[in-house]
Amino acid sequence: MTTADLRQLLERLVAGEVDADAVLAHLSSGASVTTDDAQVDVGRRNRCGFPEVVYCEGKPAESIVRIFEVQQQHGETAFGTRLSPEQASVVLERFPDAIYNATARTIRLPFGEQQPLRGRVAVVTAGTSDRPVAEEAVETLHWTGCETELIVDVGVAGPHRLPEHLHRLHNSDAVIVVAGMEGALPSVVGGWVDCPVIAVPTSVGYGAAFGGLAALLGMLNSCASNVTVVNIDAGFKAGYVAGLIAKRATAARD
Repeated sequence: MTTADLRQLLERLVAGEVDADAVLAHLSSGASVTTDDAQVDVGRRNRCGFPEVVYCEGKPAESIVRIFEVQQQHGETAFGTRLSPEQASVVLERFPDAIYNATARTIRLPFGEQQPLRGRVAVVTAGTSDRPVAEEAVETLHWTGCETELIVDVGVAGPHRLPEHLHRLHNSDAVIVVAGMEGALPSVVGGWVDCPVIAVPTSVGYGAAFGGLAALLGMLNSCASNVTVVNIDAGFKAGYVAGLIAKRATAARD
């Protein structure tokens, strides 16, 4: 923000055209706080809808702790992905109330009063082997404050299993479908629901699955018009996008 922008904003505040909360939002939208080895973006919620998320893989545990401390000091709900057990033990020692999901490899800090849930997203897996990626999506949705339901092991190898769960998909703002092998399940789900389907290919499968590439290509070629695709094993990305969809849908209903 330039000096001219700041002057104009303060003049609008004095004139009663904006309130103090709006001024604070503008001032913090580009704010960052420097730690020993990171620039913590404490204005991201105002720009992007949710706070900055920490990708923990390869980071020293102490760096994660310092980032979380900065976020907590600024009233943000800290969230970390791809966390090792060793990193988690250090973070939990500093933040014993943190919620650690070993399957999802995520950790999040509750902050302040519990807010009402916004929107609803169902997460569906083709097989039990896809569950770690699905759990990452679920934990991300919990962090965004979205109501979430997990439906496990309803892939196309047993097509009779999905129909009995369809009622659990109704009234969802989005559905996340996690599948490996040939990645067919998102297309099937897409033909049953009237909301966006976010497909997540996983690196589950034998050699010709090419580490999830076969599922990715299958999902990208889906004939279901409401299916969109994120990267291989990207449960976090699916959960984040679905959280934004649910947040906007809730605001529209309100």
